[in-house]
Formats: sequence, structure tokens, C-alpha cells
Amino acid sequence: MSYSENVLSDNVFGEEKSSAKSVYTESRNRTLQIATWVAVIMFLGTFFTNFAYVGTEVTQGNVQRIFYLHLGAFFGSFVLFIAALVGGIQYLRTRNDKWDTLELSAIEMGLGFSLANIVTGAVWARPIWNTWWTWDPRLTTVTIMWLTYAAYLMLRAGIEDPERRKRFAAVYAVIAFSSVILTVIIIRVRPDTIHPQNIGPSLSGGSEDAEGAFNFTPRIAQTLIYNIITYSVIAAVATWYRIRLQNRADEVEQRKIKLVLES
Repeated sequence: MSYSENVLSDNVFGEEKSSAKSVYTESRNRTLQIATWVAVIMFLGTFFTNFAYVGTEVTQGNVQRIFYLHLGAFFGSFVLFIAALVGGIQYLRTRNDKWDTLELSAIEMGLGFSLANIVTGAVWARPIWNTWWTWDPRLTTVTIMWLTYAAYLMLRAGIEDPERRKRFAAVYAVIAFSSVILTVIIIRVRPDTIHPQNIGPSLSGGSEDAEGAFNFTPRIAQTLIYNIITYSVIAAVATWYRIRLQNRADEVEQRKIKLVLES
């Protein structure tokens, strides 16, 4: 089959999906390979920044190093849920399947990153707050956010008609983003939070008022920024691979339908 035959749509990363197979040009494969190596190198770099470049925080000690992964995973999930929001809006506008694929892939990856955020937060909280979990406003809203997006997958699984499933899922993805906004702003407006507020002022008086807060040094700030960028890059690359996997799954489904119709 030639490169241009039976092309149905271009996906969000530029790959073309055909009725027989997804066609990935050499340049796009090479771009993905480069992006993968960049993500791997940046991830390995976090071991240097988190354990060698930055010193031990004087108040919390070595347990504070978990916060670099914790915050990086949070921003990674934040980037992915924004991508899902864009995918949902664009699908409702265009009815192009590539946006549905982006939306689904981003939410699946986002659930993984947000779960890592929750787990690392619990590991950090045990020695700092003397408990694995407390119903702090931020912890409560991040749990609601995770459950909201987990329900998205249940919604898709419960609707058989493909077009109806994509349309309902897109609407849900747009509405679900309100849980992300709530998670971001909650510690700025709730005066009773014990969660550290790290960026910008809050109505509770700033991060120094929060239980478990720590003082920022230039190297701590630089390490946090590096981790945020790194996990955002990893999130994008992982989603790219998930999109390709979804394209393959769609092709398998098309072939099954074709075989049924021909039998």
C-alpha cells in the first residue's frame, strides 16, 4: 500500500492513520526516538539534581527529596489533563477522531501521574504529619480529581455506540477539568490547609504557615523546576506512545469488523 492510500485522518502528533495500518514517516519516528532519549536523559538527570546537586533540607531532612518527584508528577498530570481538555473541545468542534485519541491517551497517562503524586505525597506525609493520610483540602480535592478522571474510563466502557461514546466522553473531559482547577486553587482560598503552599501567596498567609512547609534555597527551587520540566516532557512522550498504541488498537478493531462483515 502506498503512503497516501486510504488515509482516514492525521493524529495530533502528525502520524497518518490508514484503514490498513498506521503509517509513520521516518522523520516522525526519528523525532519520537529523539524525544524518548531526551526524556530518558532528563529523568536520569533527576537522580543527580535530587540527590547530589541539592543539599539536604535542614528542617525535614532527606524525606524532603520525595517532594521533587511529588511535585513533578503533579505538574505532569496537570499538563496531561490540559491536553485532554483541548482534545475534548476540539473533538466537539471537528468530530475528528484524532482528538478523541489524544483525549483518551492523555487521561490514561494523567491518571498514572496523579496516582504517583498521591502515593509519593502519602510517603512524604508519614514522617512529616505522622500519618499516611488526612482529609486536608488539597488531599481531598486531588482524590476527587483522580476519581473524576477514573470515572471517565468507566463512562467510555459503558457506551457501546462509538460516536455516542466519543461525544459523551468529550463533554465529560471538558467538565472534569473543573476538578483540576479546584485542586490548584484550593490551598489559596482555604485558610485551614496544612499542605505546603509553594508558589505564590495564599489567603492562609503563605507556605510558612503550613505544617510541613520548608524554606526554599536557590538550589531547591532550581531542582523543583528541573523536575517539573522533566516530568512534563516524560508525560508528553508517554502520551505520544499511548496514541500510537491506540491507533494500532483501532486498526485491530476495524479488521475484526471487516472479518465479521465478510463472513
